Amino acid sequence: MISENEMDNISEIVEKSGLKHIAFIMDGNGRWATKRGLPREFGHKAGAETFKKIVRYCRSIGIKTATVYAFSTENIKRPKREVNAIFRLLGEYVEEGKEEKDVEFKFIGAPEELGEDVYKKVTELESVTKGGKSRVNVAFNYGGRAEIVHAVNKLLKDNKTVITEDDISANVYTSDVGDPDLIIRTGNEVRISNFLLWQCAYSELYFSETLWPDFSTDELDKAIMDFSHRSRRWGGLDTKK
Repeated sequence: MISENEMDNISEIVEKSGLKHIAFIMDGNGRWATKRGLPREFGHKAGAETFKKIVRYCRSIGIKTATVYAFSTENIKRPKREVNAIFRLLGEYVEEGKEEKDVEFKFIGAPEELGEDVYKKVTELESVTKGGKSRVNVAFNYGGRAEIVHAVNKLLKDNKTVITEDDISANVYTSDVGDPDLIIRTGNEVRISNFLLWQCAYSELYFSETLWPDFSTDELDKAIMDFSHRSRRWGGLDTKK
């Protein structure tokens, strides 16, 4: 477990590096369970515990926004037993989330397409936690391409005839918290998988071999340290050289 001195140190690094928003592709739950001879839903339960631990840690070290890829638009094609297990975990976390202090939850994507029960749960959590000092975005029934289409259609509905990059940036789901500074993918896969495609244009990417249920605060510290040594140029020159 990280000590208070170590937490103070990583908090200082977070502040100095300008790291405000981390997004997580939480990959490896199913493989974690399979390696242990367990049904895949056990991996999702273990992954849910890691999710809670990591987002709380993010808040404690000064990260203003954490965005997690919880359920993609493609995940609905998985076995019904696995999907139902994920929905049950969502219901459990909604109840726990209401007790979180100073954190606002926002569900991005199209959870309303997953049925009235799911939609009622997520909107209730959003309502109860509205106004929290930090933000957790939960991408649920989410797809990056679908998000861009949604933004464009919204602009067309508003009678926009010429659409700019600024217009789309103002209409993606995360417009009020800004793009992620750092995107972390666990599970030893090196791809974005249709996640925050518009927002990731200048995000720093970090890929971990660790399966999500085993991802620890120490692993997150490594990613943050790596981020702090990078030079972000946004298409310009490296002013540090």
